[in-house]
Amino acid sequence: MLATRSLAAAIILTFLAMVAAPPAAASRIKDVVNFEGIRDNMLIGYGLVVGLAGTGDSLRNAPFTRQSLESMLERLGVNTRGANLNTNNVAAVMVTASLPPFSIQGNRIDVSISTMGDANDLRGGTLLVTPLMGADGEVYAVAQGPIATGGFTAGGQGGGVTKGVPTTGMISNGAIIERSIEFDLAALEKVKISLRNPDFTTARRIARVINKNISGTPAQAINPSIVQLTIPAAYPGGTMALLTDIEQLRVTPDQPANVVIDESSGIIV
Repeated sequence: MLATRSLAAAIILTFLAMVAAPPAAASRIKDVVNFEGIRDNMLIGYGLVVGLAGTGDSLRNAPFTRQSLESMLERLGVNTRGANLNTNNVAAVMVTASLPPFSIQGNRIDVSISTMGDANDLRGGTLLVTPLMGADGEVYAVAQGPIATGGFTAGGQGGGVTKGVPTTGMISNGAIIERSIEFDLAALEKVKISLRNPDFTTARRIARVINKNISGTPAQAINPSIVQLTIPAAYPGGTMALLTDIEQLRVTPDQPANVVIDESSGIIV
């Protein structure tokens, strides 16, 4: 009898919680979607970090570091072939960055650096000139500069301690964009709007809001992820103005109801 009453009470409380739940807040369309083609592009490069205080790669265990060091010195007019290089102040690293959309030549972006060999600390190091390539193999930026790390390693005769990850670091505004990715926004006849959280109801609401507030711009929800937008031939201000106006429209994303019940007490949280 008691179990039946508890179950009935739980059902009633669940129903009341769902009915009394406040409606979801309206969000700007720009906060819940992405526009097709307007995205970051990943860049990657291989480089050398110098100036490390004995915490770099051991050239015997990292042959790629030795080869890179010899090649760099040769390009600078220093012949070290056959010499017994024995330095631990250099580290081979991978350099990664994100190229924002519509970036132009001369802009700067942040870069991240990670060791490849057995270097154990990048503190105090300086990244030498490193070309950053895209997926197509073309160079889009060049990175160089002193590295900032978020960790450290310290030790003595009694032992050592490592805080954070000293084998990774970053250079704020450490890369200069040398080539921009061409994207002719004004030439688009159709634009696909991609929902960050696919949902049938939300996609239809977005299409309905666009059609209601912007005349001559038929928007159609193709699937839970995509709303296709047809660009009108003579919209005031062109495609740029149209997408700006759409971004500011508000829509209420649909969210499934979630009921959380505390396992120990049976109370709806």
